[in-house]
Amino acid sequence: MAVQALKDGVYDFLTKPFSVAELIASLGRASQKRELVIENRNLRKLHASYNNAKTALVGESLVMDSLRQTLSQVAEADVDILITGEGGVGKKTVARSLHSLSHRKAKPFVQINCASLSEDSFYAEVFGSVPEEAQHQRYAPKRIIGHLERAHRGTLLFDDVGALSLQQQAALLRVVETRECCPRGADEPRPLDLRIVATSRENLKESVQNGTFRADLFYLLSGVTLHVPPLSERRADIRLLFQHFLFAASARTKRPVPRLTLRALMHLQRHDWPGNVRELERFAERFALGLDPEEDTFSADNPSPGLAERVNQFETELIQEVLSRYQGDAKRSMDVLKLPRKTFYDKLARHRIRISDYR
Repeated sequence: MAVQALKDGVYDFLTKPFSVAELIASLGRASQKRELVIENRNLRKLHASYNNAKTALVGESLVMDSLRQTLSQVAEADVDILITGEGGVGKKTVARSLHSLSHRKAKPFVQINCASLSEDSFYAEVFGSVPEEAQHQRYAPKRIIGHLERAHRGTLLFDDVGALSLQQQAALLRVVETRECCPRGADEPRPLDLRIVATSRENLKESVQNGTFRADLFYLLSGVTLHVPPLSERRADIRLLFQHFLFAASARTKRPVPRLTLRALMHLQRHDWPGNVRELERFAERFALGLDPEEDTFSADNPSPGLAERVNQFETELIQEVLSRYQGDAKRSMDVLKLPRKTFYDKLARHRIRISDYR
């Protein structure tokens, strides 16, 4: 009878007589499994909704809502934009989303990795060149079309623009000001119709003060500046981003999408993610391949946390997530958490959460 019950979908069974402790433990395990099932189901729905959206910016946090709103406002304005943020936060994804929301979406999106450009290769790769013979002979060698001309009528991304030398910055300044480029060997400049987007992980204001970045170029590029926050400031987006990357990795490797496990969920909640979205994507790829992403996390020197520690950590992160969502509004947070005032503030004190940090 027990075997048949399990086949029919029963989670567990107890034989009489059973203790209250056994019943509570079984109910706890069942509830935990049910929460994971619902979590997977909700994440699948959210993933599908983001796949159908015009922008690839995944997240439900307030900062991501604000970023998407700003993108929709500036996309059609056709102004040059500077995107700032730590390494791995998704600055290039923001740039692509900006392009896809603009009237240039059917035209080229060209990306230049500034850190990989040497002084010798910069001009040829960015501006192109016209062989001297090509100006006078019909069957002369073909000219090299640079990134600037390839991006004509589209969007040109200067990734990590702070890596450009002062000489390279001077050449870029002329392009931003005149919207013209002159390939090496050409008789006259060629007009350009493009939007220029630049990204930087460095504080370019400090670079201007240090003399390593031109002030005039900075002011031209930073007319509209978008900041992409690190994962530590939008922890509410971590699980959704993880599931998004998990679906993508499973599709690439042609494997079934694995269900989110309690072990993986705990890692998502506990880890600081210093590598931001890029690190989270690698974690999802390993999980999709069936590799244990935490094989070195739990050891004799770093044992698995106990139940009390996990409960405290979950409670802390849940309160922080709600406060972040409602920008430190204590009354709304208490209503959402269904906590009386005294209990709410007792928990803030116990977990050392300062409500002023979220206002």
